Amino acid sequence: MFKKILRSYDYSLVIAITLLSLFSLVMVYSASMATAVQRYGVASDYFYQKQKVFLILGAFFFVITSLFPYKALKNRKILMYMVLSSIVVLMALFVFGHVAGNAQSWFKLGPISIQPAEFVKLCVIVYLSAMYAKKQEYITEFKKGVLPPLIYVGIVCLLIAIQPDFGTVELILLFSGAIIISSGTSIKNLIRLVTIGVSVLIPFVLLFYKKIFTSVRMNRFEVLNDPFKYQQTSGYHLVNSFIAMGNGGINGLGLGKGIEKLGYLPESHTDFIIAVIAEELGIWGVGFVIITLAYIVLRGIYIALQCKDPFGSLLAIGISSMIGIQAFVNLAGVSGLIPLTGVPLPFISYGGSSLIQLFIAVGILVNVSMFVNYEKKYKNKKDQNVKYSNKKNVYNFSK
Repeated sequence: MFKKILRSYDYSLVIAITLLSLFSLVMVYSASMATAVQRYGVASDYFYQKQKVFLILGAFFFVITSLFPYKALKNRKILMYMVLSSIVVLMALFVFGHVAGNAQSWFKLGPISIQPAEFVKLCVIVYLSAMYAKKQEYITEFKKGVLPPLIYVGIVCLLIAIQPDFGTVELILLFSGAIIISSGTSIKNLIRLVTIGVSVLIPFVLLFYKKIFTSVRMNRFEVLNDPFKYQQTSGYHLVNSFIAMGNGGINGLGLGKGIEKLGYLPESHTDFIIAVIAEELGIWGVGFVIITLAYIVLRGIYIALQCKDPFGSLLAIGISSMIGIQAFVNLAGVSGLIPLTGVPLPFISYGGSSLIQLFIAVGILVNVSMFVNYEKKYKNKKDQNVKYSNKKNVYNFSK
């Protein structure tokens, strides 16, 4: 049985995740050396060593979740625990949370910082997938099938928005939308949902107008039109990102030879790490990241299409859309297509909470894929043998 499970393992997906993570380790070291010494006064390999620990922890959780049967996650008790604990933890941030980047989004325990919202994203995916899989018989009924699970999503988004962390709220709403669309509900229900969402959003925006439309956020929209006009103020990040990409060209300056990371490009090892990759490894490095991320996302969609279990299918859609949307938001922000949101690049940017959450998520995705492959290889074969045996018995009996 165990050998059959190992044969059903999605090794191509595992290889893609491994390559991306090891590449991240190298680039975090290259991008953070100057920042570690100049800004924090620590050893040049400080962020590299921490990222290595995060990677090991992530790999540990990846192995567990990739072997743990995903169907157990739709257990009523597990779902209730995830819902209640995520709400309690987000509320606890307002009492015990640490403020960083003008947002009270972190728990700080000595040298360790944890961002609960990262793990709440995964809770939302599991909960919505389980609920909409359960409601397949009446998924076209708006009040009974579509609306009830979104109460939890609304509470979570409100608590995260108050921190404030609007980037995470946007991500949750977008991949939640992907799950709802994939659940099989009608277009009429989707229109109703958008209408209700807008009617709820307007009073929320009016209530938190000052927190939402701050001068910093409004400047991000102005910068998009002409970043070089604001290169000494609000356009500083984006202009230096452009310079880094321009310096790299096709082949790049060489690994470790980037200039912008030497104090010119803020957050070079987190939000803007792709700019460092572009400067040092050129279009080849950027292409490797985009192609590998695209493979993981497309593989997730393929798994969702192949999975006959609604819960597994929606899980795969939720996880792959989360990774895809997050990657797009980061890359589009760094390249000036959309305003900067502070969203990290999946598997590449430095950060413990984000990396560990992603490893747990793709572990679940690999487990769904494993079940799909197992059913294809062995269950279908067993069913065929049973049918053949039945036909043979019928034939013998008739004779």
